[in-house]
Amino acid sequence: MDDQKEEFTSAGKGTAIPIRRAAGYHGNDVMPQLPLFESADSVLVDDASGRIAYTPRFLSASQAARWFRELLDGVTWTAQRRQMYDREVDVPRLTASFRLDEDAAAPPPAILEAARRVIDRTAVAFNSVGLNLYRDGRDSVAPHNDHLYEIAEGFPIALVSLGATRRMTIRAKQPPRRAMHLDLEAGSLLMMSYATQLHYTHGVPKTHEPVGERISLAFRVRPAQKRPGPRRASATSYD
Repeated sequence: MDDQKEEFTSAGKGTAIPIRRAAGYHGNDVMPQLPLFESADSVLVDDASGRIAYTPRFLSASQAARWFRELLDGVTWTAQRRQMYDREVDVPRLTASFRLDEDAAAPPPAILEAARRVIDRTAVAFNSVGLNLYRDGRDSVAPHNDHLYEIAEGFPIALVSLGATRRMTIRAKQPPRRAMHLDLEAGSLLMMSYATQLHYTHGVPKTHEPVGERISLAFRVRPAQKRPGPRRASATSYD
């Protein structure tokens, strides 16, 4: 059977999301539900496999443009290499990462502003952010799910997009492997629950069409470190 494919725009109506806080979290403590999303929000998935919701105008155009410029010029971007089979290859994007804990080195102001905005909206105390810089259509991220050992169990991932619009493909792991194609606009917010990392992959494919630079900010709740020492975000960054 062919994979089922769907394309999504910003139309749709959202519902409340159950949330949990990182600070003082114990077991399955569930925080009160968020208020209803605005009518412009789209709920792509909301079932036993998890919840995926997209907010196209989470930020104003001017704010998204300002943060994009500040991060593009102010972040020390890293070019990584990765082992693939029998050879080492370039990771097709630039990356950066920051902790958001009180005792971590202060991230750039735009990161702190974005974190406050996302935390205020979701009531989730995210403690790390991974950044990707897609320089043009040749930069991409392969289909994947986040490493579950790098995310505190039960907590969602919040993805803020800045700069050029890029298409994300979200695909179910089980037959008929339903595929959803979502154009991530500047200033948008994509929320993926923890459970979706068990049931879906997501990626940003290469494109031959002319496209400008894009920056993604992926906010996560990292598990508490087992060993004392300086706390840093993971060097691996997706989305």
